[in-house]
Amino acid sequence: MSQSVAAIICAAGASSRFGGKRKKAFVNVAGRAVFLRSVELFDNRDDVKQVLLGIAPEDEELVNVKWGPNLKFFGVKIFFGGHARFDTVSKGLELVKDGIDLIAVHDASRCCVTAELIDKVVAAAAKSGAAMPACPVAATIKQVKDNIIIRTVDRAGLYEAQTPQVFEASLLRKAYENLKNLDQSKISDDSQLIEALGHKVSIVEADSSNIKITRQSDIAVAEAILKSRPKPRPEGPTGPYVEAQW
Repeated sequence: MSQSVAAIICAAGASSRFGGKRKKAFVNVAGRAVFLRSVELFDNRDDVKQVLLGIAPEDEELVNVKWGPNLKFFGVKIFFGGHARFDTVSKGLELVKDGIDLIAVHDASRCCVTAELIDKVVAAAAKSGAAMPACPVAATIKQVKDNIIIRTVDRAGLYEAQTPQVFEASLLRKAYENLKNLDQSKISDDSQLIEALGHKVSIVEADSSNIKITRQSDIAVAEAILKSRPKPRPEGPTGPYVEAQW
């Protein structure tokens, strides 16, 4: 029996490293807003019963005016996130319906994740209670202080964390209840909260195409990745507005 999933899409960040007039979640990548690509990937899944989109209060007008009708049509619930990622996820957790088995937490700016990767992470989380995609570190890693290399880090066994990170609903809630006991400045993703409980997090090996858009230059990379993939064949009759459904 398939697990019921709620997806919390995090788009409330300040995008301080991105620059430009519009935050990274709301810029276009290959003709569609970054956050919408992430929303769509979850909204199209039969096992996803809830899509919760966390945005900053100052972005409410932009989102409602530009995308509000479509988001409402697809049943996406908008809520206000916080300055920190943990604030956004914590507020999203309060909105998750009873009876949800798994909660997926996804960066809105990871718009190149594939349906196949989400399938694998959800399946892994259903077995272990906690799973995430991760990419083996390929670059040579240097530890630096005051612009001087201190040492070269052995990259054997090192992986770069990605999203969506998927957790058993009760486990994620327990992890967030424990957040007050941790040094939040040293925690950068949800899996660390699970690890802090002593629960093992399994990984699904991914590749570098599941990039997180952080800087303006990442837009061109994301577009190249998306355009290189074959377009899925639509089921049933097609109409002139299929491409522009968002």
